[in-house]
Amino acid sequence: MTERVLADVVVALHALFVVFALVGGVLVLWRPAVAMLHLPAAAWGAWVEFTGAICPLTPLENHWRRAAGGAGYQGGFVEHYVVPVLYPDGLTSRMQIAFGLVVIAVNAAIYGFVWWRARRKRMSDGAYRTRSRNISALARDLRDNRSRPR
Repeated sequence: MTERVLADVVVALHALFVVFALVGGVLVLWRPAVAMLHLPAAAWGAWVEFTGAICPLTPLENHWRRAAGGAGYQGGFVEHYVVPVLYPDGLTSRMQIAFGLVVIAVNAAIYGFVWWRARRKRMSDGAYRTRSRNISALARDLRDNRSRPR
C-alpha cells in the first residue's frame, strides 16, 4: 500500500513539474525570483523532449509501482501519461521535438510579457524621465559654462 502511494505521489510531483516547466513563468509576475527556479526547469523539460531522455522521476515511479506488485511502464512520463491523451498513436521523435518547442515558445511568450510589463512599469515610474532630465540638466550646465565670460 505504501509503495503504491509513493508511486502516485511521484506521478503527482512529475505532473506538477511538467506544468511548472511549461507555464511556471507566469509566477515570475508574482515573484521575479521564481525565474531562478523556473528557467532551469523549463530548460530541463525542453532538453528531455529534444533528446528523448528519460526523466529520473520515471524510473523512480516504476520502482515504486513494481514494489507495490504492479507493473512499471516503458518510455517516459510524457509518453505514458500525456501522449495517450494528446496523441493516442504513440510518441515519435518529431512529437517530442514539438513538445520541446512548445515549452520554449510558451516560456518565451511569458518572459516577453514579463519583460514588457517591467519596462512599462519603469517608464511609468519615471525612471527614464529622470535619466533624460539629468542628461538635459547636464547639457544645460555645459552650455551655461561655455557661454559665461572668462
